[in-house]
Amino acid sequence: MTGLNNTAEILIEALPYIQRLDKKTVVIKFGGNAMVDEALKSSFAQDIVLLKQVGVNPVIVHGGGPQIGQLLERVGKESRFIEGMRVTDAETMDIVQMVLGGLVNKEIVSLINSHGGRAVGLTGKDGGLINARRLELSSNKNKQASEIIDLGHVGEVESIDPSVVKMLDSGNFIPVIAPIGVGKDGASYNINADIVAGKMATVLGAEKLLLLTNTPGVLDNEEKLLTGIDAHTTDNLIDEGIIHGGMLPKVNCALDAVKSGVKTSHIIDGRVKHSVLLELLTNRGVGTLIRG
Repeated sequence: MTGLNNTAEILIEALPYIQRLDKKTVVIKFGGNAMVDEALKSSFAQDIVLLKQVGVNPVIVHGGGPQIGQLLERVGKESRFIEGMRVTDAETMDIVQMVLGGLVNKEIVSLINSHGGRAVGLTGKDGGLINARRLELSSNKNKQASEIIDLGHVGEVESIDPSVVKMLDSGNFIPVIAPIGVGKDGASYNINADIVAGKMATVLGAEKLLLLTNTPGVLDNEEKLLTGIDAHTTDNLIDEGIIHGGMLPKVNCALDAVKSGVKTSHIIDGRVKHSVLLELLTNRGVGTLIRG
């Protein structure tokens, strides 16, 4: 009976979280190891289906950098990065759309549907979802002037029209969004998935933003996990250089979301099976929660 009692306790522990999240929107950025490990992909899909089943509205925004790199290599095209961003000429953009909007997006949709969900794949070009503009990156090579670096079809979010996402949510579907936007000139732009997820959470008035990573979460100067911090503390940690390197853009994205009205942002360890459920429906969680 001990095992049965433990199972019952786990279910009861999840109850208040389920009640709190009923009919609320949760935007989840899906990326990192969770996107390439078969067991993790399957557990993620199960998490999303369960959330929808208990009344939560999950909205998925996914990346696909490694998959893009692999296909570029197969066609003999070299990947080039500037400040962590992929230089994207017209030919590369065609491959980005093929991988993000096609291969990766449809695989996630199929996985969710295979576990009993009703997922629908979108890119930011569908229904005018993501309006983008070309990202201009400045480089100060000398003190006299700054140089504008041309990254090609790399964009940033100008505006989001969430009508199609809200329609899918209300119809009991699960939106799965590839971060490709369209400019006023009709050109397609590749946009950082973390940024798209953060902006999407803000526009939808989401209860939570989850960013899956390949790390335990935000660490302090003694390499200990910070499980819960507020926006003011997070700003201080950035100023002190404790949050730095590759974690900095993710934390800034999470911070922007909570400062724009999202209740909480979570940077969680996507290498843990069922990390989404553990973070949302248990007392301990598997990452760092940032409050507004």
